[in-house]
Amino acid sequence: MRTIHTIGHSTHSIERLIELLTMHSISAVVDVRSSPYSRFNPQFNKEPLQNALRNANIGYAFMGRELGARSPVAECYINGKVQFDLVAKTGLFRKGLERLKAGIDSCNSCLLCAEKDPLSCHRMVLVSRNLRSEDLRIEHILDNGSVEDNRETEMRLRREHHIDQSDLFASDDELIEKAYALQGEKVAYTEKNGE
Repeated sequence: MRTIHTIGHSTHSIERLIELLTMHSISAVVDVRSSPYSRFNPQFNKEPLQNALRNANIGYAFMGRELGARSPVAECYINGKVQFDLVAKTGLFRKGLERLKAGIDSCNSCLLCAEKDPLSCHRMVLVSRNLRSEDLRIEHILDNGSVEDNRETEMRLRREHHIDQSDLFASDDELIEKAYALQGEKVAYTEKNGE
């Protein structure tokens, strides 16, 4: 089965991030941050990150325009807040997913964003949600180096939103989609005044 990983750089050192990537034999990082710069963690600014990964023989691709949380498509915003369900329908996002899927076959890829917990990040709530398929395993690399299968993360998401199987008329997939929608509202980017 094909596999893709995700990771959040959090407040790690660049060395720790590379250690985590190497631990899981990652050969390419796909940066899905809308803006690949960090005021608080400058070691993860695009150029230093790219150089450090290159020195560790790990490839780097920036796909924040296509797969980032801050869509450049104006129609994806309602009252200044991005709507992940609208982003997922754009040609730009769909094209990004197709490019990502094609890359999965050629290297052991890992989506990179900033948030430590995948539940707090669009890499899970938007990107992984739309990558899900029977022939693709999604594994989230956690802070301690362990991995959490996306199905486990989805169950954690359901618990967080108190969505259990007590609804006799909803399928498991419908309950997971409900949990994704609730979490999308919680973590979606909201424009500041004047942006």
